[in-house]
Amino acid sequence: MTREPWSIHFFQRHPDDDPNRVVPAIEFFDRLPAKLVAEFQAVLDAVAEAPPSAFSGGGKWEAMHDEMAGFYEVRVQGGGMNHRLFCILERDAADLGGSSIVVVDGLSKPKRSAAAPKDYRRARKMRDEFLRRRTVLE
Repeated sequence: MTREPWSIHFFQRHPDDDPNRVVPAIEFFDRLPAKLVAEFQAVLDAVAEAPPSAFSGGGKWEAMHDEMAGFYEVRVQGGGMNHRLFCILERDAADLGGSSIVVVDGLSKPKRSAAAPKDYRRARKMRDEFLRRRTVLE
């Protein structure tokens, strides 16, 4: 049996919440070297193809816990920093064309340091907005 790959969508803010309709993960990518963005994209593509529940990627795709339960993160290192891309999974989402990885937000932090609570709060806020509005980059 052939599995369909999951779709990858980037959350885009709704005009009622942000008139500029920002795409937080793309803004995050804009601050990174192209090599790191390509690595993030390669991991996302591999996870989508696997699919996510079957992906075994040596620490590059991890389920998050505690206050970030329900998120998955793509992990990439470069430039002395750890870079994280926060994603959620939407199984059988008719409005997204089927099962999808929704890329919500990202952050960079020094190696061996915890993420700032404000970064996690922002990611949760963006996830909650997506769940309420269901808007993605077209």
